[in-house]
Amino acid sequence: MSDLRPRTSTRNLEALGKVLAPWLREKLRADRLPTVAVTGGPTGAGFSSETVLFDAQWHRAGEAHSGTYVLRLPPPADAFPLFPRYDLARQVAAMRLVGQRTRVPVPDVPWFEADSSLLGSPFFVMDRIDGVAAADMPPYVLGGWLASATPAQQATAEAGVIRALEGIHGMELIDRAAAFGFLEFDAPGDTPLRRHVANQRSYYDWIREGRKFPLIEDMFDFLADTWPEVEGPAVVSWGDSRVANVLFRGFDPVAVLDWEAVALGPRELDLGWLVFFHEYFQRIARRLGKTGMPEFLAADRVIAAYTAATGYQPQRFDWYLAYAALRQALTSIRVSCRAVHFNEREMPADPQDLIIVRSELEDILAGRFLPNWQLPQANQGDQP
Repeated sequence: MSDLRPRTSTRNLEALGKVLAPWLREKLRADRLPTVAVTGGPTGAGFSSETVLFDAQWHRAGEAHSGTYVLRLPPPADAFPLFPRYDLARQVAAMRLVGQRTRVPVPDVPWFEADSSLLGSPFFVMDRIDGVAAADMPPYVLGGWLASATPAQQATAEAGVIRALEGIHGMELIDRAAAFGFLEFDAPGDTPLRRHVANQRSYYDWIREGRKFPLIEDMFDFLADTWPEVEGPAVVSWGDSRVANVLFRGFDPVAVLDWEAVALGPRELDLGWLVFFHEYFQRIARRLGKTGMPEFLAADRVIAAYTAATGYQPQRFDWYLAYAALRQALTSIRVSCRAVHFNEREMPADPQDLIIVRSELEDILAGRFLPNWQLPQANQGDQP
């Protein structure tokens, strides 16, 4: 089988170990240069940033120590980055807040390096947590440990992801300006949700490189015309609440990863992204004539479980699913352009064919929401 992983890096990752060793010696207060062995990177997910797994061995005061770590850094400029900027300090601060204020499992981040002189960009190092992730490539619905699990095991994994969202969203924002102000987008708008959408509009202006994508612009208009009458209270939004961004052990989450899109916003942002992304993979499965995992992360069950756990009834879920589709469409344009850049595909005659989720947007604009996106009418009204 050919390698499905898209090209995301132009760095010599093996050489990073030699560069890291002197830096680690200082951080670890080691007697001499540590031994650093790069052991690889993720194979089924984690394509927006560079993720490098490495082991380290060192001596301090004559005593032997060892550790296993994960290095995260932005892709170099010549690797066609997915985003215009990578705010690693924001990610680290968010992970540390979640680790300090909740029981949600996030890796410890012992070191953040803001100086770009060592590796050409800021970077951070996390403790590595043993666990297994559900793959993005190929989508986990097509096979693997989660797809082959029993219904009870899948239900345990689903409940664990919802429990993680409950914990993240449950952080008190009483000291919002001091502790959480860094999560506000610097974008126009008088609410966190409007700033969130404005930030995505700015992203569109960056990725389109002078081209026009009528489907994308129609989606922005559609969302503006159908804006929720009542926006839920702002919470910390994980931003990339996908099963592939969770490490599991025994079907229980042991690490919540990938905080690049963390922000303040309504709870429905994460819930909509979670349900949309699974349904997106389900559509791929159906196109291939596969069953997939039709019962997993069904919208009505996710909403019911979240409501029971938090007491909060999500509102206008249809709108947030549509917004999730737009967000994925924007990222997919950049992913497709990166594939063209690395000669992994040809530039299509119609630029809109760069939108991997084009059919999803067309369905939304035509009023054809997918069956399991429909929720009972009680879930569509104003918050009591």
